[in-house]
Amino acid sequence: MNLDNLSRIDLNLLVTLQVLLEEQSVTRAANRLHLSQSALSKSLNRLRDTLDDPLFQRTAHGLKPTAHALALGKDLPQALQNLYQLTLPPSFSPQTSQRHFAFAMVESAYETLIPYFIGSLLQQAPNLKLDTYGWTEKSINDLQTGQIDFGIAGRDTHPHAQFKVGDLADGLKYQTLFSDKQVCLVRQDHPILASIDNNQWDMAAYLSMNHVQVRCEGNDWWALDYFLASQNQHRNISATVPDFYGASSICAHSDLIFTLPSSFAQHAQSLYCLTEIPLPFEFMPMAYVLLWHERNDQEPGHMWVRDMVIKNIPKTLAAFNG
Repeated sequence: MNLDNLSRIDLNLLVTLQVLLEEQSVTRAANRLHLSQSALSKSLNRLRDTLDDPLFQRTAHGLKPTAHALALGKDLPQALQNLYQLTLPPSFSPQTSQRHFAFAMVESAYETLIPYFIGSLLQQAPNLKLDTYGWTEKSINDLQTGQIDFGIAGRDTHPHAQFKVGDLADGLKYQTLFSDKQVCLVRQDHPILASIDNNQWDMAAYLSMNHVQVRCEGNDWWALDYFLASQNQHRNISATVPDFYGASSICAHSDLIFTLPSSFAQHAQSLYCLTEIPLPFEFMPMAYVLLWHERNDQEPGHMWVRDMVIKNIPKTLAAFNG
């Protein structure tokens, strides 16, 4: 596309050409365009100079388009319609949209959040395409560069956490979806359950156990580990795995204890023979947040998807608390 040449063309002349093609009369075209016949004739002369073609021949029955004018008339209506669409305020129609939106999510969000908004979203926007990716250490950059549209991340609120909801990367915005606490899972016949029944469940007992850990964003430590380190304590992590399902399975088939968000613990118990026990000391909650870039803050499609996610979170909370 040669923008230099295009900039020298008065786009109003294309409207004049379309009306002349439709009316094939200077008088009628001038009336439609609210111009004098003299002004319209000047516009026609400019069109002829610009397009290097006479465009119309005068006859006893009005204007007769040239072959070039007729050829232009085949594409001109669509071109003008496209230009008109560019002048309209941005809009989004869920019922007819075929747009694609990309999400990056932490693994636990697939079970704790997606089931509560995906149905309603696709029911109202049946042709929408949703691409989902796992949350990685590169996801923040992907949000900034537009590779993904939304992020759903479970963030520790501990000061040592790499991601802090109050200190986002440039251009990112967020909405807290809900807060969650950490709990523990053990196999259903684990020996520690007897100690818990005897009120012998405390930090010392917790630290005496061997643990399975999920690696998050390439890191082996979570905020809990930094919290313990600040008190000169540490967990004995016997196994580190890449996902929650793997950790849950290991926990169900060993004496390892698994510390995780309570929302995913409920799902893990539906899959494996596991028992939930409380974390035996006070620790700050984590927050699940929806992330997006400010460039899309007022874009109608992004706003609609964002609102659909946010307004369905109460259903998720009700399910967890029920």
